[in-house]
Amino acid sequence: MEEQEQKAIKLDDSWLKHLESEFQSDYMKKLRTFLVNEKHQGKEIFPPGNEYFNALNTTPLNKVKLVIIGQDPYHGPGQAHGLCFSVRPGVPVPPSLRNMYKELARELDFTPVPHGCLVPWAEQGVLLLNAVLTVECHKAASHRGQGWEQFTDKVISLVNDYTENTVFLLWGSYAQKKGAIIDRNRHLVLEAPHPSPLSANRGFFGCDHFIKANEYLSEKGKKEINWQLPEEYYL
Repeated sequence: MEEQEQKAIKLDDSWLKHLESEFQSDYMKKLRTFLVNEKHQGKEIFPPGNEYFNALNTTPLNKVKLVIIGQDPYHGPGQAHGLCFSVRPGVPVPPSLRNMYKELARELDFTPVPHGCLVPWAEQGVLLLNAVLTVECHKAASHRGQGWEQFTDKVISLVNDYTENTVFLLWGSYAQKKGAIIDRNRHLVLEAPHPSPLSANRGFFGCDHFIKANEYLSEKGKKEINWQLPEEYYL
């Protein structure tokens, strides 16, 4: 977050009133310094600075109905745009997301689409949150341990504290550890292996999470998520 980028970042008020103090904290100052130094060394960082907080800006805190927790952004050029599992239109659908589409087609009347842009989910209240919000080009997990995890722990804590009857989909051990703070008496927590090709056959396929999520939301008087994505989508 270089000074210029930081000024360009706009955070939805529903989040900002709770997170403003985080930006003045020591860990966030260290994170900012780290990102500035990386850029000064000529390293390419994804997503662009004005998209670091896309998940929060697309899904305001008071609209959150369901949370999916990812690890860090895609590290290929043109892929990441601030929502976990989602890629920009025109980018090939990544393997984990293809498996999510397969499971959706098995569970529901879902037709897989040729793009991987999940903004329509986010606009319905699905918070697509990565634990780490930036990554260096072609270097997976390169920004882990720099402070983002503390920030996104705070985000999860806010959802836990300020929303009711929210669904958390925790896929893989990383997301499950990240979601350990969630109050399971007030929210529905569904756990399964990660949809990655390495683990999807160990229990992600057949988990029925998308059906179970909508059944729970309906029981609680909330509108179900329309998981079907449009055939074409443009940002």
